[in-house]
Order: sequence, then structure tokens, then C-alpha cells
Amino acid sequence: MPLILPSNSISAGGYEVDNSLRFDDGSSDYLNRTPASASNRKTWTFSAWVKRGDISSPLKDLFSVYQVDTYINSISFLPETIRISLTNNGTAYQGNLTTNAVFRDVSAWYHIVVSIDTTQATASDRMKLYINGTQVTSFSTETYPSQNFESYFNSNIEHDIGFRKRYGGEYFDGYMAEVCFIDGQQLDPTSFGEFDEDTGIWKPIAISGLTFGNNGFYLDFENSGSLGADVSGNGNNFTVNNLTSIDQVTDTPTNNFSTLNPLNVNRWNNSATYSEGNLYFNAGNGRGIGVSTMGVTQGKWYWEFKVGATALYPGVGDATIFNNWTIPFYDNSNSGIIAYNVPGGGVYTDPSSPYAVASYPSATTNDIVSFALDMDNYALYVAKNGTWLNSGDPTSGASKTGDMATACSYTTLFNNGNPMFAVAVDSSSVGHGSCYFDFGSPPYTIASGNSDANGYGNFEYAVPSGYYALCTKNLAEFG
Repeated sequence: MPLILPSNSISAGGYEVDNSLRFDDGSSDYLNRTPASASNRKTWTFSAWVKRGDISSPLKDLFSVYQVDTYINSISFLPETIRISLTNNGTAYQGNLTTNAVFRDVSAWYHIVVSIDTTQATASDRMKLYINGTQVTSFSTETYPSQNFESYFNSNIEHDIGFRKRYGGEYFDGYMAEVCFIDGQQLDPTSFGEFDEDTGIWKPIAISGLTFGNNGFYLDFENSGSLGADVSGNGNNFTVNNLTSIDQVTDTPTNNFSTLNPLNVNRWNNSATYSEGNLYFNAGNGRGIGVSTMGVTQGKWYWEFKVGATALYPGVGDATIFNNWTIPFYDNSNSGIIAYNVPGGGVYTDPSSPYAVASYPSATTNDIVSFALDMDNYALYVAKNGTWLNSGDPTSGASKTGDMATACSYTTLFNNGNPMFAVAVDSSSVGHGSCYFDFGSPPYTIASGNSDANGYGNFEYAVPSGYYALCTKNLAEFG
């Protein structure tokens, strides 16, 4: 079942994080730096805000140090739990904490803090893990380093963010923001975040007054021309590998944007693949559904869709259908979806012939399809390359000029009280449809930049007046 709202990401005001960095494992994205000299290897703190993308692979490193057949030190997802691993000779763990709790919510931002001080007399004080401001104390594997053990973090060998060199290379997939390393201090999460007084949500705070130490760094990803720039004052900059300005996005822990939900599968197809921070969807062997992580019951919302392989039907759908054993447009008499027929033109709501083919002509690879969803008037509008089809006017309000639901006589879908989600459906067993979604942070190059009236999002075409990007700040105001 898709998530209606991220559980811990609705912005509550205060300090704002402006940018994050989107890592794609398929593009081999990562950052690396080799310190000029070793520093305090016994005492240090790592902090990062993370939103997950691909959760299917067995191992995703956030931060690691590796030397072949000698040691690996890493902070990792594997694939749903979190592990801190400190070894000294390849396989002998000096420290190994693996959580019992799972962290597979792809819609929410997690704040991860690893706090090390091996000089402590009490073993459990030498290595600590905090998630969203709370210390984790339940582990399936729980081994603490010996007193005064020196990890290879903070040594003068390569340190990698988003990459694990072992086994030929394994890459993180998702988003990171506010990445910090403190050399020489064991800090708790209150140096980086706080609980909001009104909502109880853990949120970032301005990082000020911290002493970073010789090898410490603070990556805020604000400089598009130097994404690995350290703004701690130390100048401990990271080398950027395969990441570009497209990967600098405004999806952050203080304004979380919708992506797609890879946890949504059905019996017909569980081989769909996702990448680019869950904004690229490939239906795999066909009959798959890509579904947004955010659904709405009111307000006016805008997003864009770049066509890949054309065998897809993008549109909106009722959340209640996604647990069905059937697939929309395949064997349902009432699909619970209104969709634009990309390869053939027209509007689909069930397996019968498409409606209004002439008014909704087909699209092809690299076309940009825009959607404007008006939940206040129960209307959906679609545009191709900036032109609203069927003479649609998203600003027409109650008259619903040219809306898809009226065109196909399926207006009852919107007023049943269930939230609507952005979807892309492939109903063909040999379809292999694919697409990119832009909910405000496009995973592809656009020729222009347009935001909504609140200044949120980055779109190819102008956002209609009164419509907004699917992000938590807008949902808090209009949703």
C-alpha cells in the first residue's frame, strides 16, 4: 500500500535545508577524499540526513574506508537494516552493530548519527547509533570495539561517501543532505537536530559553533559548481564522481518532495526497477504500476512526466486498487485509474476502447507530459510539450474545461473520499514501458526552469495558476 504522507518529513519551520545531493547507483555516483594525514582515529562523529532510493540491493554504504584484504570500515544499509562495521584484518570485527529495526520507508528522510569514542571504559559507550534523534539500543549483532581501538576512519587513506569499493564497487542510491564529520569528538544528535515543539518531528538545526577538527568536514551541497565543497572552514573538499548539477536538488529534510514507491508491487509484476532517486520507472516484464509516495484528497497539484519506452499509461489512481490481485486495464471492469494513453492516444479508465483519441493524440519518447490535478473540482488535465490537450484549461475551476474525467465520463473516481496518487501503468505483458517523473526535482536536463507560486519545484513548463508541486511544505498549506 503506498504511503499517503511521509511520516517524519512535514516541515515545521525554522532552519531550512536548501539542497541535497541525489545519488544513482546505476550511474556510479559518489564522493571521495584522501586526508593528507591521519588524525584522531579513536574519537569521531558522522552525521547525515538520508532519503533512500533503491532498497533491493544487499549493501549500500553511506560512508566507508576500504583497503583490499586488509580492512573495511563502513556505515551501511543492508538492505533494510543499518550496520556499523569496523574491522582490522578483513574479516575480524572490532565493532559491528546491526539493527533489529528496519529502515525501508522510501518517502521519508532519516537522520543518522554514528558516534565513536573507543577510549570509553564502558564498551557500549564506545560506539553509538542514533536515528532521528533517538539512540538505537536493539541489535541483531552487537560487538563493540576494544578500548582504545583505532578505526580506519580518519586515517590518511581514501574515504568514500556513497560508495563501497569491495566486490568491484557498490553504490548508494537515494539522497543525502547536511553530511558532517567531526574529528576528535563524540557528539550526540542535538548538535545537528532537534524535536519540533509543535509536531514532535526531528528536524535539522543550523550547524554553528561546532569544532570540526583537522579532518572534519561539512558538506551542504549548496555550490552547484563544486558539489563536494567543504564549508566547515577546513577546506577538506571531496572529489565528485559522476554527479552533476542535475543531481543537486531541493528535495530535503525540511521540504520533502514526492518520488515513486518501489515497495508497491502486484502479482503480475514484481520485476519493475527504479533509479534516479526513485524518479525513473521501468516496468520490467510488463503489467507494472509506478505509484507516487504522496497522495492527495484536496488542493491543486502539478507534475511532469518524460516519456521513455512508450508502452505506458500515466495519470492518477485510487489508492484502494493497489492491493488488488488484478491489474488496471487488464482484467478490471472498473480500473480506479484515469490515464493518458501514451502510445495510442486517448484516455483510459478500463479495458474498453480509449476515449477521445483525436483530442488526446499519442506521445513519443522524450516528450514531456504535464498533469494538473484539481481535487477541489474533481478534474484532471494533461498537456504534451506545453500544450494542454482537448483544449484543457486547468484554471477553469468548476467548469472543468477540457478535463480528462469529463471526457471519459469517469468523474466519480475523484469524489469517493480516497486519496489520489500519480501513477504510470503498463498493462502489456511485453510492454517494457519506462519513464521519468518530475515532481519538482527533475532527473533529466530541462531547457527552462519553472516553479510554482510558492517558489517550489523545477519544471520544464509553467505551472498553472493555483497549482503546486507535491512536497510537504505545499501539502501542509493546501493538502
